[in-house]
Amino acid sequence: MDSEIEKFTVGRDREMDLYLAPFDVLGSLAHIIMLSEIGLLTPDELSVLKKALLGIYEDIRQNRFEISEGVEDVHSQVEFLLTAQLGELGKKVHSGRSRNDQVLVDVKLFLRDSLREVVDLTADWFRELQRLSELHKEVLMPGYTHLQVAMPSSFGLWFGAYAESLSDDLQVVRAAWEIVNQNPLGSAAGYGSSFPLNRTLTTKLLGFRDLNYNVVYAQMGRGKTEKTVAFALSSLAATLSRFAMDACLYMSQNFGFISLPDQFTTGSSIMPHKKNPDVFELTRAKCNRIQSLPYEISHMLNNLPSGYFRDLQLLKEVLFPALSELKDCLAMMTFLSGKITVRKDILEEEKYRYLFSVEEVNRRVLAGIPFRDAYRQVGEEIRSGSFSWAGKLSHTHEGSIGNLCTAQIAGKFNTAYAGFDFESVDLAIARLTGQ
Repeated sequence: MDSEIEKFTVGRDREMDLYLAPFDVLGSLAHIIMLSEIGLLTPDELSVLKKALLGIYEDIRQNRFEISEGVEDVHSQVEFLLTAQLGELGKKVHSGRSRNDQVLVDVKLFLRDSLREVVDLTADWFRELQRLSELHKEVLMPGYTHLQVAMPSSFGLWFGAYAESLSDDLQVVRAAWEIVNQNPLGSAAGYGSSFPLNRTLTTKLLGFRDLNYNVVYAQMGRGKTEKTVAFALSSLAATLSRFAMDACLYMSQNFGFISLPDQFTTGSSIMPHKKNPDVFELTRAKCNRIQSLPYEISHMLNNLPSGYFRDLQLLKEVLFPALSELKDCLAMMTFLSGKITVRKDILEEEKYRYLFSVEEVNRRVLAGIPFRDAYRQVGEEIRSGSFSWAGKLSHTHEGSIGNLCTAQIAGKFNTAYAGFDFESVDLAIARLTGQ
C-alpha cells in the first residue's frame, strides 16, 4: 500500500518537473553565490559547486538529464547528482532555503521564459496579420451582425482587427509578466530564515525586476501567479479561437470567402469534394480548452488558507501543457494565415445587394435629406425591390475601410512589447552561467 500512496501523491510531478530542470539549476547557482557572499560557503567551495552545477545545466540543455527512479523531484535529483559528485559539499546547497521556495523560484523562472516565447510567437502572428491587412485592404467583403448581412467590410479590416486584438492581449500578458518577474527565493517555507540571506543579490543575479518582499506572501503567490498567467493565456486563446472560427466559417461553401491549398486541408473517406479546415478546427478546440484554464485553477485554489499545501502541486499538470499547446497554436496560425487566399469578387453576388443600404442612406443625408426620412425612403425601396446602389465607398475616419491605421496599431503593439525587459533578463542569466 505504501507504493500506491507514493504513486498517488507523486502523480505526474516528476514528469512536470522536467520542465523546471534548467531553472532549478539557475536558482541554485544564484543561491550558492549568495551563500558565499554571506560566508556560508568559501570561495573554493563556491567554485567547485558552480562548476558542477554548470555541468548539470549543460546536460539538461543537451537532453542528457533525467530524474532517477526513486528520486522524488527535480530538486532532489540535482542535489543527488551534486552529492554523488562532490560528497558532503553537495549537501550544502540547501542551506537557507526550503523545497517550497525552490519550487516557487523554479516555477517563476520557467513561466518567465515561457511567457517570453509566447510574446515572440504573438509578435510573429501580429506581423503576419498586419502584412495581410495591408495586402488585402482594397478587397471588399460583407460585414455581419447577428450573422445577417450588414455593411461593407474588407479583408484589410478583418485581418487588422485580429492584429489589434493581439495588441490588447499583449497588455494582459505584460501584467502576468510583471507578477511572474518577482523573486520569491529566500522565503524558505514561507516564514523566512534565521540565516542573514541577501535576497536582493539573488534578485539581481536571476534578473528579476523586484522581490516578493513579504515571505508569507511569497508563498501565497503560488497559485496566484499561475492563475494570472492562465488569464493571460486565455486572452490570447480567445483571439486565436475566434479567428479560427471565422476561418472555418469563411472556408465553408455557403460563404466561400477564403481558401487554403489542398495540402493544408483534409478530405473525407466517402465525399471526394470535401476540403476540411482541420487545423483551424483543432486550434479552436485547443484554445477553447485553454480559456477554461483560469477557472480550473481558481477551483483548485478555493478555500486554501495561507501557507503551502500539496494541492498546489497539481497546478503544474494543467498549466505547463497549456503553455506548450498555446505556443503550438500561435506558430500554426502564423504559418497558416500566410497560406490563405482571399476571394476578390464576393460582393458581385445578388445576395449582397442590400449591403450598401446604409451607404445610400448616408448619401441622401449628405444631400440634405433628414436621416429618418432617408432611412424610410431606402427601406421602402428595399421592400419594393427597387433599391440599387452604384456609388463609391468613402470611409475615411480612423480605423475604417479607407483608413486602417496599420501604423498606429503597430505602435500600440510595439509599446506593449517594449515593456518586457527581455534584455536585462538575458544579460543576468548570461552572467550567471558564464555564457
